[in-house]
Amino acid sequence: MRTDRVFAYGAAAGLLADLLLGDPRRGHPVALFGRAAGTVEKALWRDHRGWGALYTTLCVGGATATAALASRATRRSPVLRTALTATATWTVVGGTSLGREARAVGAALAAGDIERARARLPHLCGRDPQYLDEQQIARAVVESVAENTSDAVVGALVWGAVAGVPGLVAFRAVNTLDAMVGHRSPRHRRFGWASARLDDVAGWPGARLTAALAAVAGESAPRALAAWRADAHRHPSPNAGPVEAAFAGALGVRLGGTLSYAGRIEHRPVLHSAGRQVELADIERAVRLSRRVGVLALGVGVMARSLFARAARPQRGRREGRGT
Repeated sequence: MRTDRVFAYGAAAGLLADLLLGDPRRGHPVALFGRAAGTVEKALWRDHRGWGALYTTLCVGGATATAALASRATRRSPVLRTALTATATWTVVGGTSLGREARAVGAALAAGDIERARARLPHLCGRDPQYLDEQQIARAVVESVAENTSDAVVGALVWGAVAGVPGLVAFRAVNTLDAMVGHRSPRHRRFGWASARLDDVAGWPGARLTAALAAVAGESAPRALAAWRADAHRHPSPNAGPVEAAFAGALGVRLGGTLSYAGRIEHRPVLHSAGRQVELADIERAVRLSRRVGVLALGVGVMARSLFARAARPQRGRREGRGT
């Protein structure tokens, strides 16, 4: 079976497994990687960028090498290769868990239980929830759904289309390290610099594809594209900016503004200032848009991989012809 078909069948099966089952409840490979990376951090931590770069190289390199060895071990069996791709895709994407957590916060707000909503919000993002009102919590959820659509779904599918199972695993390893050490806390400002920068690079194509697909799948492509063009560059994150701006335009809402991370107040620019304030119902709209974007991303990845395979086949044929 051709590699493009292996990816198509495996990635589709993995995405379907995520839809039906969500994340593995016990022994999640990403959680195991996180614990291993935490152990390595304890051994290597120094307040120095070079040690942080070594840490990133060892963690990402180890995870990617393991995935490459597994791919090599199954290369002679199309069934095993497809099963490995499906398992890796199911492991690294998190669209169902993302939607479940967003809806849990929305349900708490709908029930008038703002304390429960505040308690659930850290499952989605790293903001300080204690001083947020209902509207601010809803806005935080929509922004998190937008950003994590890229990080938890589309980015992984992009790198899976490029490099198969090693690409899927490498992207999730990079993204996990960024969540662990890539923030600007005193401990990780230098040590986590390499992980944060690598995540910016790895997330760049997925973020742009997410923004483009949000425009396609949203209510108004012109509005989403206009918000992306006008406001994305104003966001402090090079990858969250396009995604959140496009989601804001696609949903017709206003995102950004004042927020608090780890006790620090940040005044972020408003994205799609012509939109209205986020309302409770927009959480469900954002989750549904995220789901549509994920399905479209799978289609784009499958088509891209198929085109690459077709382009490579004539070249192999010409080389074989010259050798006879």
